Amino acid sequence: MTTSPPPAEQQQQQEEEEVLVPHQELPNGAQPMEVVPSEPAAAVENQQIEDPPISRFTWTIENLSRVSTKKLYSEIFVVGGYKWRILIFPRGNNVEFYLCIWMWLILVCCRMDGPDMHSSVSLWSIKSITKTQHQFSARESDWGFTSFMPLGELYNPSRGYLVNDTCVVEAEVAVCKVVDYWSYDSKKETGYVGLKNQGATCYMNSLLQTLYHIPYFRKAVYHMPTTENDMPSGSIPLALQSLFYKLQYNDSSVSTKELTKSFGWDMHDSFMQHDVQELNRVLSEKLEDKMKGTVVEGTIQQLFEGHHMNYIECINLDVKGCQDVYASFDKYVEVERLEGDNKYHAEQHGLQDAKKGVLFIDFPPVLQLQLKRFEYDFMRDTMVKINDRYEFPLQLDLDRDDGKYLSPDADRNVRNLYTLHSVLVHSGGVHGGHYYAFIRPTLSDQWFKFDDERVTKEDAKRALEEQYGGEEELPQTNPGLNNTPFKFTKYSNAYMLVYIRESDKDKIICNVDEKDIAEHLRIRLEKDREEKERRKKEKAEAHLYTIIKVARDDDLKVQIGKDIYFDLVDHDKVPSFRIQKQMTFTQFKEEVARELGIPTQFQRFWLWAKRQNHTYRPNRPLSPQDEAHTVGQLKELVNKAHNAELKLFLEVELGPDLKPLPLPEKTREDIFLFFKLYDPEKEQLRYVGRLFVKASGRPQDILPKLRILAGFSQDDDIELYEEIKFEPNVMCEYIDNRLLFRSCQLEDGDIICFQKSPKTDTAERYRFPDVPSFLMYIRNRQVVHFRSLEKPKEDDFFLEMSKAFTYDEVVEKVAQKLGVDDPSKIRLTSHNCYSQQPKPQPIKYRGVERLLDMLIHYNQTSDILYYEVLDIPLPELQALKTLKVTYHHSTKDEVSVHSIRLPKNSTVGDVLNDIKSKVELSHPNAELRLLEVFYHKIYKVFAPSEKIENINDQYWTLRAEEVPEEEKNLGPFDRLIHVYHFTKDTQNQTQVQNFGEPFFMVIREDETLSSIKERIQKKLKVPDDDFSKWKFAYISLGRPDYFEDSDTVAIKFQRNMYGAWEQYLGLEHPDTAPRKAHTINQNRHSFERPVKIYN
Repeated sequence: MTTSPPPAEQQQQQEEEEVLVPHQELPNGAQPMEVVPSEPAAAVENQQIEDPPISRFTWTIENLSRVSTKKLYSEIFVVGGYKWRILIFPRGNNVEFYLCIWMWLILVCCRMDGPDMHSSVSLWSIKSITKTQHQFSARESDWGFTSFMPLGELYNPSRGYLVNDTCVVEAEVAVCKVVDYWSYDSKKETGYVGLKNQGATCYMNSLLQTLYHIPYFRKAVYHMPTTENDMPSGSIPLALQSLFYKLQYNDSSVSTKELTKSFGWDMHDSFMQHDVQELNRVLSEKLEDKMKGTVVEGTIQQLFEGHHMNYIECINLDVKGCQDVYASFDKYVEVERLEGDNKYHAEQHGLQDAKKGVLFIDFPPVLQLQLKRFEYDFMRDTMVKINDRYEFPLQLDLDRDDGKYLSPDADRNVRNLYTLHSVLVHSGGVHGGHYYAFIRPTLSDQWFKFDDERVTKEDAKRALEEQYGGEEELPQTNPGLNNTPFKFTKYSNAYMLVYIRESDKDKIICNVDEKDIAEHLRIRLEKDREEKERRKKEKAEAHLYTIIKVARDDDLKVQIGKDIYFDLVDHDKVPSFRIQKQMTFTQFKEEVARELGIPTQFQRFWLWAKRQNHTYRPNRPLSPQDEAHTVGQLKELVNKAHNAELKLFLEVELGPDLKPLPLPEKTREDIFLFFKLYDPEKEQLRYVGRLFVKASGRPQDILPKLRILAGFSQDDDIELYEEIKFEPNVMCEYIDNRLLFRSCQLEDGDIICFQKSPKTDTAERYRFPDVPSFLMYIRNRQVVHFRSLEKPKEDDFFLEMSKAFTYDEVVEKVAQKLGVDDPSKIRLTSHNCYSQQPKPQPIKYRGVERLLDMLIHYNQTSDILYYEVLDIPLPELQALKTLKVTYHHSTKDEVSVHSIRLPKNSTVGDVLNDIKSKVELSHPNAELRLLEVFYHKIYKVFAPSEKIENINDQYWTLRAEEVPEEEKNLGPFDRLIHVYHFTKDTQNQTQVQNFGEPFFMVIREDETLSSIKERIQKKLKVPDDDFSKWKFAYISLGRPDYFEDSDTVAIKFQRNMYGAWEQYLGLEHPDTAPRKAHTINQNRHSFERPVKIYN
């Protein structure tokens, strides 16, 4: 009995109503039953490691219409060691008139092997109205539909779901293990570790894994000479050795930061995705150079380089138009016949029929095939990715067909049979994507996927067939309907293949052990590993310990005036103690006594406190009650910010012999002050000591002690200042010596800066005559690195400036450094902190107020500025518009480039007049015009009255030329047409590529091609032999329609051809001009810079 399936709308509704239901008790009585495996079927992808076996359970429900219970349970069945059960509500549940159905995973006796055991299920009735999938887990153990199908459909005998009041429900279950990204251990699961992605370095990671898993190459890298004095960040060989060692012996993923630092890369480079084939070439060249003069010299050539005739390169295979690797090789060595119009010109013999081709002299042991998945589309003016299906075999026989790829000079005793070792994959499009690699490290049947940090086992199908590219057909969600299959393009496909020659397999896949690694490298890396283990252990035990930072007078003396100027100490640079939280503070003091040699009775500890003005000062001494606590209790008691560290100041009194003395008693009347001394002559600030003063005393009372601390004469006058704060601005106030300390509002931990009282001429003699001016200078001090805009990667010089410098002060300093008389000729450009490049627009004259404004880029502050020395003052230049104009001489084969500067309100006519004064004209009254040319087409003729302010010459070429006399006297039926050079696209013969210089031409109404050809040959001065091979076509929207000599050309063209750049007379001939790199859209990623390894 057959029935038609329900409408698609119903199926969509059912899928939208898929829900999770609460786990309910199962009735007793039913016993589990084993299920016979069915034919394998597709299962849930992405996270799954391997295709699981699928089992099908069939549940036959008899007398369904007479079932009176609300719920109906199937028997328990077992799949993959787990119990399952189906539940249906024959009369619906919460949703009337719909059959409700669920699937349960029964978790008993803690049989769940952790959160990475999942199941995939498909449900359908005997007439298969719906099919869907779900992954079960301990958290999601039940799943189903509240509205699986309308009850009216189910109980309608004509629909065929009930036969003799019997319904059949089937469930397919696949129990499989999937990758839990959080707990997955690559080393444990596969024996290999991955590489960490720094941001966009997946392309590099895939290549490095491929190279590492060529043991002969790895051994060669280990044998590159390095020394124990080398640093990995400055030595490419050592960094690569270190990386390979860690890949070989680490238990977790490895960082590549040392390697990229050795390349000379910065953070911007790490976030810039490049082309893996380009990196392979650049890295190979760099390593080849580094290996010269060593025991491993020539390794790169021996492993990777083959020869075709006398030319050496990696083999780049066409993908477009080729079915597989063999087809690409066939195309590579395809013989081109040179005959007819394309005869070969042989010396002394003239034009001859000939054959042209390429054959291989030899192939390398390791064959790297770089697939041309990206190409430049001239029609769309952009790079495109070729996602065509492209097959590659597990074994590649390059001796096939009696060695048709080999030259007569090739050694036929070498068997060129290769085995696939690696498949590098690019997933994504032309503007970005992701790289990963499938590798067989030992050439066994087991493949591994190296995807940055994660390494997984994979089968051959995933490594080969699924990386062919092309289109894939989605499985039909409703097989009962005769729908057209939906196809989608597979954007993940092979990008580079690595084959190893069978005869060299044992040599290439060799054993690499510790004896191949230099002893100093092993020792260094073993220390690194032990240090990492120590830090790991400390991290694991961190909850048991507290870090106590102890600052002393010695730390203040060392840091103030060198590392810091404000506040008292940088706590990151003071001694620290790692103390168990359960240790009493008294025990900690004994630990300090042992470490620092200060008896416990001479120790007094002060707590630091962060004040509201963001300064950090000693606040109060620890009391006996405080010291009665454990270290952990004290930290929790006093550390309101819950910082990981406890910060203390250790007060110790020393005698003349530098031995500890008993501590003075601290009363409520005493104020604990710290003192800094300023010397305006040396522009020096230093720490000189601390004192207890009485709140009721006066500053003048302590002046004799301060003179002793400073080494002053007792006759020297002293001025005192209180250092109050430095964020956001410096606050340093004068202290009246006659006031009480209490009246000065001084408290424990305050800082007093003092100096000799300035004399009358001090302000003239010194840049910063007093403490406030010096601290203001320090607060705003900035060392700026200046780079020439022409060499944006290289520091030219640096200057110490103040962030408060005005625009004029900054350019004046730069002009003085460069020896430029007029500072207004200096133009500056700010630095982009994200791209590490100059900003596109320079700083306008007095366009910012302060140096700080020049250095800020969003929320970051740079220390780099770029400079230019102009030939005219910047204010004058800003009032002008500069245009780069190419002038083509009318009678001579000459082209000159001119930089035209005119006021911004000037017109195109003014530009042309300026050009007239600079070039040689055919006659004094010659009329000029200005054209806009882009990719070898004329897009615009500028009107003389058009303003130049909005003309852009950065992307388009501005071309000036004389207007021919014939164009000035057009007859009523004459045509002015565009004439462009073109050649056929080598990949797609229906597309054309323009090149050369386009031009205008007047044609008469009845003029034939033969007549026009004569004029073109005369204009372009082409020799007869070459011109005889040219073809001529009417081209509209990129499609050529060829003319015969007798054809009347004007019939094809419209009346006015100005601006009609897509309809033109095309001159087809080879482009013999030297190739120039595309300056626009030349890279696969338009935002890319070329791969460079600087060291």
